[in-house]
Amino acid sequence: MDKDNTKSTFTEYLIPLNYEKMLQQIQHLNLDKYVKKLDSITTAKLFIFAQLTQIKSYTDIQMKLIQAEKLQQSLGLKFISISQLSRKFRDMDDAFLEAVFKDLVQQVSSRLGVRQTNEKLGRIHLIDSSTISLCVKKYRWAEFRKTKAGIKLHQRIIYCDEGVYPDEAILTPAKPADKTQMDALVVTDPDALNVFDRGYLDYRKFDHYSKNKIRFVTRLKSNANVEVIQEHSVQPGSLILREATVRLGNKNTYLMEMPLRLIECLDGEGELVRILTNDFCLTTDEISDVYRKRWQIELFFKWMKQHLHIKGCYGTSKTAVYNQIRVALITFCLTLLTKLKTRYRGSLLTVLKCLSNAWDQAYQAFKDALFREPTRSSAGRRKVDHERIFAETLHQYEEGTIDHLDDLTIDPIL
Repeated sequence: MDKDNTKSTFTEYLIPLNYEKMLQQIQHLNLDKYVKKLDSITTAKLFIFAQLTQIKSYTDIQMKLIQAEKLQQSLGLKFISISQLSRKFRDMDDAFLEAVFKDLVQQVSSRLGVRQTNEKLGRIHLIDSSTISLCVKKYRWAEFRKTKAGIKLHQRIIYCDEGVYPDEAILTPAKPADKTQMDALVVTDPDALNVFDRGYLDYRKFDHYSKNKIRFVTRLKSNANVEVIQEHSVQPGSLILREATVRLGNKNTYLMEMPLRLIECLDGEGELVRILTNDFCLTTDEISDVYRKRWQIELFFKWMKQHLHIKGCYGTSKTAVYNQIRVALITFCLTLLTKLKTRYRGSLLTVLKCLSNAWDQAYQAFKDALFREPTRSSAGRRKVDHERIFAETLHQYEEGTIDHLDDLTIDPIL
């Protein structure tokens, strides 16, 4: 029996979980009423471990628990059957994990702060959704086409100097349009600046936001009805091609009451981008730069799908799938909190990999691996000075000393 009492990296990793609040939520949702072995807190910790180490199935989770004594010690659990795992994950209300996620978001926010990018821009909130595809035969409840099924993760993230972190997450089947979640995701504070894409185009809501001083920046669809109120001059040589005050819609459907700013510019690939905003104080360059930051939420979705286990599902029920996404978001927050705790300046992926490799080792071993100095250094890729080589070869030719150029066994220059 291993008598080492040193806390493992995984135990330290779970410290931000507020067990008192989790117990309150369990009582509120009436969970674990007749549970004797696999309670909701232990289940959450076990599936966080599965996300951290990229375990793909209930069977693999069970086998890892049987084999890893450190994991048994961290969880206070030595064995669990596959059917118990499946049943618990299927029946556990996803509101429990949603509450855990929101508590971790508050901790991240308190560490990073909801900082204003600057006095004029305020706090930047990026809003978008990402579809996670599912097999239509197994997930009939998520069907949105005859041959496809899936769910949508509607996400709001906060942009700050240290990068981005998740703020609000809503899960729905893939069929509802993105704009159905606008009211839940758009931040109404006057100092908040909401940035979202063309999928959230809604003239009535834009009117409501403008009347209530809720600021937003978005992109205009190519087929939108635009009524130009006034054209504005742009600075010659600027990246901004056009600025105008406009109204959207038409009298047959809905014509906006409040005016908006239309700004046209080119993206990095030379494509025309038409940006809309109800903020008339920011400069055109500032608005263009703000919309470019929207790409950060795409990178967030890409990171989640590449480095956490959300593209393949443990269970087939709606609750099990939603629980899995919630656990992935919790794992992201715990990893980010670990990075902040250690004051590591590198990538979040490096932190995740070191955690995955050293989860059963002492916490100091994890930190040593995270801050390990490189064993060898490199001056980088050597550049070949082609102009110097040509000049020296030309000089040799002019001097008549060119016989050696026919010898393939040496390099006459190097």
